[in-house]
Amino acid sequence: MTEQIGLFGDLPAPEAAALAPETWDQIPTSASVPIPPGTYADLDQLASHCKQCQRCDLARGRTNVVVSRGSAAASVMIIGEGPGQSEDEQGLPFVGKSGQLLEKILASVRLDTENDVYICNVVKCRPPGNRAPTSGEIAACVPYLKEQVRLVDPKIILLTGGTALKGLLGITQGITKVRGNWMEWEGRHCMAIFHPAYLLRNPSKEKGKPKWLMWQDIQAIRKKLDELST
Repeated sequence: MTEQIGLFGDLPAPEAAALAPETWDQIPTSASVPIPPGTYADLDQLASHCKQCQRCDLARGRTNVVVSRGSAAASVMIIGEGPGQSEDEQGLPFVGKSGQLLEKILASVRLDTENDVYICNVVKCRPPGNRAPTSGEIAACVPYLKEQVRLVDPKIILLTGGTALKGLLGITQGITKVRGNWMEWEGRHCMAIFHPAYLLRNPSKEKGKPKWLMWQDIQAIRKKLDELST
């Protein structure tokens, strides 16, 4: 542990040098040892460390670490809460019913998850019984998320659900109060949107209902992306 702490001791957090491959096994897996910005040279290195991670108790019950899917050069990053059962089994985020609905929502505005979108979660391991992650679990895992944002460098970040909103932006207001509004975080355009699981529980397409509101939001997202791409 002393060697691990020393590994980061002289590195200023904002400009910490990326670690060389020969030092990967020294990267701290304890939540008591920080992961400074700039730790990872690329997403492969980050994924390799995530798969070994023991920074919180969620590691004990996981089947797979769920790091990400989609394009590493995506203009849009989608951040969810944490893996569910299907995600834990397959090792990929948003692959269950929620993921299928998310695919349809994105396709409706010509966004493809293989080329245009990078999908990840606040926590990389499944909380027991699909409960919300605790503040301690979020704190242990969010450095990985911030490194993903840095490495992918998306133009737009979409936060699906309250945990994602709080985990990255620190905003505790409910999604219904802030969804559809553009926010800025570290120079990036962010919007909170309904989680697909919430839309599955509220299937009405009537005006003013969650699905109708989601349609307004995804069109606004497409418009913003087009503006930023010109």
